[in-house]
Amino acid sequence: MSNYQLDFELPLKTIEDKINELKSASVKTGVDVTSAIEKLRGELIEKQKEIYSSLSRWERVQLARHPNRPHSIDMINLITDYWFEMHGDRFYGDDKAIIAGLAQIENFNVAIIAQEKGRSTKEKVFRNFGMPKPEGYRKAARVMRLAEQYGLPVITFIDTPGAYPGIGAEERGQAEAIASNLILMSNLKTPIISFVLGEGASGGALGIGLSDKIICFENTWYSVISPEGCASILFRDPARASEAADSMKVTASDLFELGIADKIIPEPIGGAHTNHELTAHYLKESIIEQLISFKNINIESLLKNRLRKYEQIGSWDE
Repeated sequence: MSNYQLDFELPLKTIEDKINELKSASVKTGVDVTSAIEKLRGELIEKQKEIYSSLSRWERVQLARHPNRPHSIDMINLITDYWFEMHGDRFYGDDKAIIAGLAQIENFNVAIIAQEKGRSTKEKVFRNFGMPKPEGYRKAARVMRLAEQYGLPVITFIDTPGAYPGIGAEERGQAEAIASNLILMSNLKTPIISFVLGEGASGGALGIGLSDKIICFENTWYSVISPEGCASILFRDPARASEAADSMKVTASDLFELGIADKIIPEPIGGAHTNHELTAHYLKESIIEQLISFKNINIESLLKNRLRKYEQIGSWDE
């Protein structure tokens, strides 16, 4: 199945279709078309470089939502040597939109908390499309406290369109659960490293995202609201999402320039969805690099640096 599904990728699909047509014709006629195919492959590579090196903010938002993009569960399976998932918040139930547990990555023992969207229709419904409910954030808090107790670094994977806005979630204290996590994470006496794998929307992302380091994949976005939501409120027209994305500066490179993101992880040419294994390799390298940097840090210094990080975000006049 072709990876090309987005409008700006159509020129690539056109070249790929020509390659497939030549291969088919060669099988039927026996004519050697190797040189023609190699020429088209060269054109494909050059076109990929041209397109993916000059993506707009809205195009990066689309890549972050690509249906074949690797999800949290894919990354966990590819980077961990051991994984034990924990369930339930000990108050209400088990939210499947949040995956949380203990893991080993090479020689490092860690706690992992991740948002999972699901891929098939059945999985998406099971995972509530990656929109956590209060019990999900409370499950995350439970695992964070356990990690603090045993001195385990906390790794979080952010990929959500936002916290679930349903009546039941509001009745069970959605805002309080997120706010409590922010208080907990601001004072947690163990390193917290957050990785944005896809999209990070609003407090739904921040509920597991207040951390010592925020690291984004190249084609991701992270903002107080989705571009469509912003366009609906400000312009009364969700079709102006592209304009809203530019105004809000939502991409990884924007976050890095603003001092919110600490690092950007490169993706394979064409986006993370084109090569899950290579994407996981880049992620694992970055995780290990960060874990080493925190290995001997003093807890008092850790908390001071965490507070300073958030004090320095933004600009203002006195």
